Amino acid sequence: MYEPTFESLRSRPLPKWYDDAKFGIFAHWTVGSVPSFAPAGRDPFTLAREEGEEAAFAQSPYAEWYQNSASLPGSPAAEYHEKVLGSPEYSTFVDSFLSQATDWKSDQWRNLFRASGAKYCVFVTKHHDGVLMWPSDVPNPVHGDRWQSKRDLVGECATAARESGMRFGVYYSGGIDWTFQGLGIKSWATLFSAIPQDDVYLAYADSHWRELMARYRPDVLWNDIGYPRFGEGAAPLIADFYNSNPDGVVNDRFDMLGVLRGTTHADFLTPEYTTEPMASGRKFEVCRGIGTSFGYMQFEDDSTYMSIPDLVQMFVNIVADGGNLLLNVGAMPGGYVPWAQQIRVLALGQWLSVNGPAIYGSRPHEQSRLVTDEGAPVRLTRGSDGATYAIVCGRPSSATLQIDDLPAGDVVVLTNGARVARSGDRLVLPVRPDDTPAWTLRIS
Repeated sequence: MYEPTFESLRSRPLPKWYDDAKFGIFAHWTVGSVPSFAPAGRDPFTLAREEGEEAAFAQSPYAEWYQNSASLPGSPAAEYHEKVLGSPEYSTFVDSFLSQATDWKSDQWRNLFRASGAKYCVFVTKHHDGVLMWPSDVPNPVHGDRWQSKRDLVGECATAARESGMRFGVYYSGGIDWTFQGLGIKSWATLFSAIPQDDVYLAYADSHWRELMARYRPDVLWNDIGYPRFGEGAAPLIADFYNSNPDGVVNDRFDMLGVLRGTTHADFLTPEYTTEPMASGRKFEVCRGIGTSFGYMQFEDDSTYMSIPDLVQMFVNIVADGGNLLLNVGAMPGGYVPWAQQIRVLALGQWLSVNGPAIYGSRPHEQSRLVTDEGAPVRLTRGSDGATYAIVCGRPSSATLQIDDLPAGDVVVLTNGARVARSGDRLVLPVRPDDTPAWTLRIS
């Protein structure tokens, strides 16, 4: 039995399924999808580096942050809210969202999940506006049951995921709830100082987490922003979760700074809109949207969505470095996932249907990075079958190529199992590969 102490929690090994999974779907379906506005372009971390923190919050590309963005005087969202929408109350968006959610076709998500190649799904149950996506026995203390879905959207997503062979996880905004601490967050300092630390909010958030655990039996607890009393406040919850679910994993955002300092436990780190691991040797999970927003934003299109080649090659690099990718889909108010997002998820699933042995269950290879004689990056993984997989990110100009320092062994093309003629590091393929973003050699 695990105790609510750092020493006890950190003794728990990472469940193998999570390290094997490599790919998960993040699902942001929030009230922000009704106004569906944010300035498309740079992610907030790039904005902060280039223009400062206040610009990053005022010009946030995250549509799910609309309520806060519109509260900042002079921000693009504030101008849109007044000049285009006529300054409606946020409750108008809540009512519209929950009304449209009654017509959600969960089969559409199930079909997308099945074709995605993803091994787990994390569903947003409460975002920063405090609206609950399930009929909770603990309603919002300010807005009551008007601020929660009568339809069990969490339960239906859990069913869709599990019927697709996926594990299920729940996201909950533990650190930020604008019905408790108000709006006007404009910097990292105001963000973290806004996390309620009182007994009332701790009891509220704790009751929700325990309700989600009891009803939906999640394998992933994905908290966001922070938590009342940070790691100390979350420790009893995490201990009870581990004791009830031997496969459960917990992210670092109950107390991100404490995890990085080595004083708080987490199973994995969560770099956002970057593929760089936050700490050497730690399991990590890159989370990001297909575009620049997690929540649906009506003005995003192919110019802001990541291209399929970039998406595949980013995924290859994350896995070769030992990480997972939690790729977000942002659904429209009625729950429909936009087509431009679907085709990218489907493309990744199709790529995995061929190249999966190099990904699922793999571990980083001791020689992780090589390059072809034409300069194409090559990433190596150690497969669960013991073979080495060399994933070439780019199409060669012919069927002949050289990869210096390629590990010794017989080589086949993973696409069709065709044998490759090899002379040292020089390879002659049966045919020139097609224009797939990345193709794989199996070395045994």
